[in-house]
Amino acid sequence: MTMALNLNLFLGSPSMVVVDTSSNARLSSHGSCVYKNGNISNNLSISLRSVSKRKSACFSVRSSLETTGATVTVGQVTEVNKDTFWPIVKAAEDKTVVLDMYTQWCGPCKVMAPRFQELSEKYLDVVFLKLDCNQENKPLAKELGIRVVPTFKILKDNKVVKEVTGAKFEDLVVAIDTVRSG
Repeated sequence: MTMALNLNLFLGSPSMVVVDTSSNARLSSHGSCVYKNGNISNNLSISLRSVSKRKSACFSVRSSLETTGATVTVGQVTEVNKDTFWPIVKAAEDKTVVLDMYTQWCGPCKVMAPRFQELSEKYLDVVFLKLDCNQENKPLAKELGIRVVPTFKILKDNKVVKEVTGAKFEDLVVAIDTVRSG
């Protein structure tokens, strides 16, 4: 007896999707130029069938936005700088973008970093970025109005719509949920 899993992805802009499957699974795809561990265009339908009910089929799907000079992978936090931040935000189009503004020496920033990564794995429809507010990135930090670290800026349609200052994880989750649902 075989088990099947069907997955449909509809992407707003051309993206790269990587599909990793276990060796005992068979992958078939329908859509734009899709193949195992390959590239796609705008939409994709994947059928994954395992050989037997007793054998599990492990797989993961990762999607990334294509931008000039930088790639954002859904489910991961991407480090940005003064040159890559705005191109990535523009490429995200109407997706929610969450920016973690931190410094290397900040204790609360270090506490929030793994929790921020967990959020990126939970909210696959949100782009998670981090900016080291060092001397090199000072012009962008100043442009975004940072006063304390950590500061989390939530953007929608290229505009900052929410801000959470300090290591306030629950407040950050509420702010992300508010922007996603609004």
